[in-house]
Amino acid sequence: MDEKTKTKPDDVTHMEKLVLRAPHMSSPMRWVSAGYDDVLRHPLYSLGYGFVFTIGGLLMMYVLFKLGWAALIPAAAGGFLMLAPLLAVGLYAISRRDEEGKPLDPSVIVPRRFAEPRQLAYVGLALMLAFIIWMQIALLLFALFSNGHTLALQDFSVYVLSTKAGLSMAAIGTAIGLFISLFVFSISALSVPILLEHHVDAITAISASVRMVLSHPGPMLVWAWLIVLYSAFGLAFAFLGLIFVFPIMGHATWHAYREMVGPVEE
Repeated sequence: MDEKTKTKPDDVTHMEKLVLRAPHMSSPMRWVSAGYDDVLRHPLYSLGYGFVFTIGGLLMMYVLFKLGWAALIPAAAGGFLMLAPLLAVGLYAISRRDEEGKPLDPSVIVPRRFAEPRQLAYVGLALMLAFIIWMQIALLLFALFSNGHTLALQDFSVYVLSTKAGLSMAAIGTAIGLFISLFVFSISALSVPILLEHHVDAITAISASVRMVLSHPGPMLVWAWLIVLYSAFGLAFAFLGLIFVFPIMGHATWHAYREMVGPVEE
């Protein structure tokens, strides 16, 4: 029996080397356009996926409201979007199936064919930890600046916009949230689609994503800004806009991955 035959599948799953390709400043808008086209080609699946995602956001808002933590809804909404790269795996699968020219069926919404499901779980854990850390920071800031008093959502808005303590809390929270969001964007911009298709470990996938952000900050920051802009539009309508925005950006993320990650070298 030769050495190749002796090698177990688990021993070779992390031998691929990703080939990264530089994006252009015009690339982000092209990705968004391609994502929009995917939604138009498959509106039932794409918008249905967006509807389920939006229901999850509304449920989160309802729970916070019932617990008397309505003031945390803005922070929770931002944190919820940190999980979007992982929650969009079904949209990536739809775009991949479309590329392959294969017909869609309901099973594509919950893709079963991952190159590295265990490694994908590690990325998911990192995103969940970022979400938890952000929510803990938001709770701490709210407790410090409001003296532990709970506020209704409308009163919270007035408090933030019209008091010195509220403005200070908003400024500090925004700065910290921006830092955490950039971290999440850096590790997840490419890592989840990579692990959907390539036999690499989570560190390799995350490293490729971070390298792309650091090597090409111009187009990648434009891409991050578009994600924020579209997400803000979706959230402005009490999450309902995400029914349309989330599928567009999910499909766009797949096309971004396709442009920036080339064929692998074994």
